[in-house]
Amino acid sequence: MSDPEPETPPVGEEIHLPGETALPVVMAFGITLVVIGTTIGPAYIVSYFGVAIFLVTLVMWIRDTRRDISELPEEHHHH
Repeated sequence: MSDPEPETPPVGEEIHLPGETALPVVMAFGITLVVIGTTIGPAYIVSYFGVAIFLVTLVMWIRDTRRDISELPEEHHHH
């Protein structure tokens, strides 16, 4: 006996993919600065820049994600 075919979305179904963004790369750079700053003793100022970059990119990423979710068709919203 063969397994039943996996369910596929209807032909008209649009698959949502998030838009391209550099935010993950910038966020990783901020984290890298934090690690470098905490590893190289007196270079703690580098950590502050890293934390600032991380927080700014985090806020931007959350804002973009919320906007993307709000633009989805109503049937994709989960309550």
